[in-house]
Order: sequence, then C-alpha cells, then structure tokens
Amino acid sequence: MTTGFHFWDYLIFVAYAVLILGVGLWVSRDKDGHQKNAEDYFLASKSLPWWAIGTSLIAANISAEQFIGMSGSGFALGLAIASYEWMAALTLIIVGKYFLPIFIEKGLYTIPEFVEKRFSTNLKTILAVFWIGLYVFVNLASVLYLGALAIETIIGIDMIYAVIGLSLFAAAYSLYGGLSAVAWTDIIQVVFLVLGGIITTYLALNTVSGGAGAWEGMVTVFKAAPDRFNMILDESNPEYMNLPGIGVLVGGLWVANLYYWGFNQYIIQRTLAAKSLRESQKGILLAAALKLIIPFIVVIPGIAAYVIVNDPEILASLGEVGMLNMPESGAADKAYPWLLQFLPTGLKGIAFAALAAAIVSSLASMLNSTSTIFTMDIYKQYINKTANDKTTVNVGRLSAAVALIIASIMAPLLGGIDQAFQFIQEYTGIVSPGILAVFMLGLFWKKTTNKAAIWGALLSIPVAVLFKMTSMPWMDQMGLTALATMAIIVAISLLQNKGADDKKGIDLNSGIFKTSPLFNIGSFAIMIVLVALYAMFW
Repeated sequence: MTTGFHFWDYLIFVAYAVLILGVGLWVSRDKDGHQKNAEDYFLASKSLPWWAIGTSLIAANISAEQFIGMSGSGFALGLAIASYEWMAALTLIIVGKYFLPIFIEKGLYTIPEFVEKRFSTNLKTILAVFWIGLYVFVNLASVLYLGALAIETIIGIDMIYAVIGLSLFAAAYSLYGGLSAVAWTDIIQVVFLVLGGIITTYLALNTVSGGAGAWEGMVTVFKAAPDRFNMILDESNPEYMNLPGIGVLVGGLWVANLYYWGFNQYIIQRTLAAKSLRESQKGILLAAALKLIIPFIVVIPGIAAYVIVNDPEILASLGEVGMLNMPESGAADKAYPWLLQFLPTGLKGIAFAALAAAIVSSLASMLNSTSTIFTMDIYKQYINKTANDKTTVNVGRLSAAVALIIASIMAPLLGGIDQAFQFIQEYTGIVSPGILAVFMLGLFWKKTTNKAAIWGALLSIPVAVLFKMTSMPWMDQMGLTALATMAIIVAISLLQNKGADDKKGIDLNSGIFKTSPLFNIGSFAIMIVLVALYAMFW
C-alpha cells in the first residue's frame, strides 16, 4: 500500500542514496602507495576533527529507535520519554570529562581492550562475546526491523525486501571503508536527519492548527493533551512502569545512559578516533548540544499524531489518507511513518531520506563496531595472533557481513512489538548494570580485583532476573541491580586483597581530568538549559 510517493520524492531519495554511497566510497579509497591498516579501518586513522565526531555520535545514536520508537512513545505517553535524550546531554559531559581522558591515554581500539588492560583477558573475552551477541541479536536486528516497518508503512514495500534493501545500502560503503566511511558520511546523514525531522515536526503541528502555523499547532497540542507534557509521571499514569517518576532523574536511567554513552563500542569508537583528547571533548560537547533539540524533532511529532488521531475534526479534514495505517493503541510505532504521508511532494522525499539516514548510519556504525570487537578481541587474540593488516581488515569486513546476514534473518521475527524503544531499553537493561558496575569500579576504585569483576559481571544476570520477578518498574530494577553488583565487587575485592590496591588499578593523577575553558563554559550552558527544560515541563 503506497502512501502517495511521487516522482520528485523518489528522485530526492535516489539523489540522497547516490550522495551517501559516492562520499562513502570516495573517502574509502586507498591512497596512492598506502594500503589500509587496522588503524585506518577501525579508527579512521585517528584523524577525526571535533565536528565530525559530534555529528557522527548523533548519527550513530539517532536511528529507527528514535524516529520510529521515540515518536511511538511520544504517541503513547508523551514528552516524558525525552528524558532519554536530555539526560544523555549531561551524561555526555560526564563521559567527556571523566572517561575519555583514561580511554585515550591508553590508546584503545575497543572497550573490551580496556577490560584486558585493567583486569584480564578472560573478562575481556566474556564481555566481547556478550557485546557481539547484543549488537547482532538486539541492536542490529531491532534497527533493521523498525526501519523496514517504516518503509513498509510509507511506500508499501514488503518488510523482507525492505530489510534486504537497508542491509545492502549500509553494507555498500561501511564494509569496504570502515569507520572513516561511516564517520564522514554521518556528517551528511545528520543534515538530512535534522532537516527531515524539522520539516515533519512543522507540518505535523501545522496540520493540528488547521494551517495556522507550527506555533499555533504547538499551543493547540498543549491544550488538547496537557498530560502528554509531564516530564515526571506519577503512579497513576499507565506508563509509570516504563518511566517511574523522580526515579528517572536519580535512578536507573543513569545506568542506561552511562553504559550506552561511556562503554558502548559503537558510540565511544568515534571519540577514540579523534586527533587529540581536546578535539574529542569538543566533539562530545557538540553532541550534547544537539541532544537538547532531538526531542523536538522525534517526540513532538508523536504527540501531534496522538492529538490528530483523537480529534474527529482534524482527522476528517485529512480525508481517506488519514485512515491509512493509522496508529492506535498497541501500534504506537506507526505514528511517525503515518505522519509522513501528509507531507507535500518533494518534502516527503526529504523526510524519508532523513529516516533512511538515521537507519543506515546506525546500521553502519553497529556493523563497524561489531567487526572491530570480533577482529581485535576474538580473532587476533585466539585465532591468528600474527595476522597482518591486510588479513585483519579483510576479517573485519567478513565478520561485519556475517553479522548483517544474521541480523537480517532475525529482524522480521521482532514483529508485533509495541513501543520498540522501550522494549530495547528494558532488555538491554538486564545486562548493562553489571557491565556498568565493572567499569565504574575498574576506572575509579584502585582496589577492584579481576576476580571480583568477573564474579560481579556473572552474578549481575541472576540478580537482574530476580528483580525482574518483582513488580517494581524495570528502570528501578536496573538501578538496584547496578548497586547490588557494585556491592558484590567491593566485598570480594576487600576479601581478596585485604584492603590493598590492585596492581592494575588506574592511577588518577590530579591533572588527568582538567578540561579546556571552552569545554567548561559549554558544559555549564548545557546544564542551565537542562534545568530550564525540566522546570518548564515538570
């Protein structure tokens, strides 16, 4: 079932695709007399400037999970879901100031590599296998599913063909070019992403106001659904179990955010590829600033869709088109694709290109990071310790291709999930608290031992499962699981070392966390804006 795509829409989308593939393949080319080595392929030759890092972080992060999933959550529960984005801005500042100096000083390729240097090869392998499984079966599969769902809804292509198309598009440049191709094309992807999001938000609000403009539409939406603008939900709200009130600000969301932005390979890999620590921190600051505006282009459209669907007059004004694939209870993730069908010819192509940009950039990022972890932490560790650069790069490409094939098979099996964004967060949250506990204590507590870290990582799963059996919100479960795991690690470390520092403990000298005046001023400005946003929508 097509939703009104015309020649100009297809032309714009094809032009976007050609541009991305062209730039990706151009930056991927081998320079005269230089064959790609591991640093070129996996860390973009450690040459990324701050603006490429900042935009690439956002492009890797904003995917179908946000455009489709967060709009769906905006439809179902409102602006409260924006806490994921706004809290992420503060998290990025923490990562830039306290995590990056240690990671970059150690010259890392992968996050599991840090685990080996701080703890042991055994723990590194455990976490590497976990991350590969998570990327393939949860992240890649869910992005492919949500992206294919959007394409199926918008232009009527069967889901299986949409999955194949997205896979081939992402593979076409990322498998050959590595992180360099991914990062440089991400700059273009972000332009499409933000432009398409702004256009969709404007026209959704303009529709609500009956053509009186976006501001009038925003006023109308606020009056029609004031409950959808509460950032802190009370226990009477049916979505309280997903976003448990003040616990969002002081509890489990910190686990999700610190884990994702600080210790997630496909995010942190961009910062490791920076020209310098200062350049990396400036990129982090740019990403944090962009995070402040993301909810306005991914959550507000979902709220607007909710108002349209529940207002018979507005819905009637849309005619028969308004009834096509209309989102409803249990199918909230159809909200964003449904809105796109109301865009004029040409703009619909831009908005669709933005959605494709969000999906493809995240797929490419995840593929590159999956191959990096497999190649550097599994293949070179256990299969071929003496592999040269050519072999290493080829194995990286092959492993990415295999991961993509597996995820493509898994993606259609995720059908029927409502609010996929919440689903992904909840089930990643079973394992992320244990990982976070291991890293936080490994970074900042010298007494943490390898044995304690291994036991903490393994026992965190049954602890999480036990909390899963309770009736408390899953976000609170995450917070308590992280605290319980930290307690286990501390107890075992003290018993093992009798209070002495571990020999691999990190020496945090007084100057390591010193940041530039630009970073400090920018961070302060972002925190002021955050306080203002929460005060406005409390």
